[in-house]
Amino acid sequence: QFLRVTKQYLPHVARLCLISTFLEDGIRMWFQWSEQRDYIDSTWNCGYFLASIFVFINLFGQLSGCILVLSRNFVQYACFGLFGIIALQTIAYSILWDLKFLMR
Repeated sequence: QFLRVTKQYLPHVARLCLISTFLEDGIRMWFQWSEQRDYIDSTWNCGYFLASIFVFINLFGQLSGCILVLSRNFVQYACFGLFGIIALQTIAYSILWDLKFLMR
């Protein structure tokens, strides 16, 4: 009986669980724009403009990917985009060489 009632909502809840990390990171990036920009600028010495572009690409890529996955439109392309964001963050935040972080 319970499954019959909740069956139509479970795919939406499952998708929300799968993209929750990207959604949280995108929202956090929105509210911590200046901190993110300053961190990229200080790490890469690229200037405010390029750091702002990087943060915008991150923010837009994550939130648009989440919206597309939740709306079930272009899901495959949205997943490829989110994977690209992971690759971009791995390089930009120097996660690839942080063994402790990778082991977690």
